[in-house]
This record gives sequence, C-alpha cells and structure tokens, in this order.
Amino acid sequence: MAALFILSLFLAPLAESVPGYATAPALLFVACLMAASLGALPFDDATDYIPALIIALLMPLTYSIASGIGLGFIAYVALKALTGRFREINAAVAVVALAFLLKLIFA
Repeated sequence: MAALFILSLFLAPLAESVPGYATAPALLFVACLMAASLGALPFDDATDYIPALIIALLMPLTYSIASGIGLGFIAYVALKALTGRFREINAAVAVVALAFLLKLIFA
C-alpha cells in the first residue's frame, strides 16, 4: 500500500496538468446522480431525510464534501437524540459525529 502512495508522488503533477474545464462534465454528471437519489429518500421520517438534505445543501455551500457530510452526521445524531430514539443511533455513527463536532469546535 505504501508503494502506491510513493508512486502517487510522481503521478500527482500529471493529474494537476488536467485543466478544470476538462473535469467539469464529470462533476456535473456526479451531481446529477446525487440529485436523482434524493427522490428515494424516506420522506415519512424527518429524522432520516433532514440530515440527507443538510448534506446535499451544505456540500456546495461550504465548498467541501467533508464538511457537508460531517454536518449531516451531526444533524442525524442530534435529531435522533432529540426525538428520544437513541436505539436507532449506531455507535460508529455517533463516534463519527462526535469527531466532526470536535473538528468544528477546535479547528
């Protein structure tokens, strides 16, 4: 695995040589795929669809995929906890939400 990281050091300038307008169609296609999946959200439970909508809205507004996903994790855990549905919170999801919350507080 480490050999691949070392190899990426030499291939990084090649990847940087691709201009932004060449990758824009691929990004637009990915955005369309993500938008199409929003229709499959379970709109009968607000604690499920509100975090997904937060993720979809905050990714472009924060210019960061990681920030959007992190705030969605935090919203998911907060909504489940505030509605008293603690059993539905997976321990791994809670740990990730706590990590993102600490990142927001201390970064």
